[in-house]
Amino acid sequence: MDARLNFFTSPTAGKVLKQFMSVGKTLRESALPAATQELVSLRVSQINGCAVCLDMHTKEAAAAGETPVRLGLVAAWREATVFTEAERAALELAEEGTRVADGAGGVSDEVWERAAKHYDDEQLTALVLLVGFMNTANRMNIITQQPAGDYVPGQLH
Repeated sequence: MDARLNFFTSPTAGKVLKQFMSVGKTLRESALPAATQELVSLRVSQINGCAVCLDMHTKEAAAAGETPVRLGLVAAWREATVFTEAERAALELAEEGTRVADGAGGVSDEVWERAAKHYDDEQLTALVLLVGFMNTANRMNIITQQPAGDYVPGQLH
């Protein structure tokens, strides 16, 4: 499969993606736990069906020590016992923040309150920005049909 566009050869994309990737770097350096960031990135990408992001974040999480069991259960996190209450709250917020058109009301107060029990304002800020960042990355990759499977951990970090 070939991508519809090669972002790396476009002068416009090059300028935009340099800034966009710096946002990702800033989020990775935030106070939000790294494991939570990868789980949220995976869940958002699963919902959106972004193969290239699933490839990247699965491999990055595994390289960082995440277990195959937890990675395999992200899609069914509600029924899985391997996630902390804080991770579950982040995954729930990520789902509602990604499915805004489905929910008609956006993120519910109950979901926000559960997340706020586990994360301080700085971590919540990073979580909200990460959900938005991943949704943007997913959409760019899906629209241009970026191929998946060849990502090497650390390649874009």
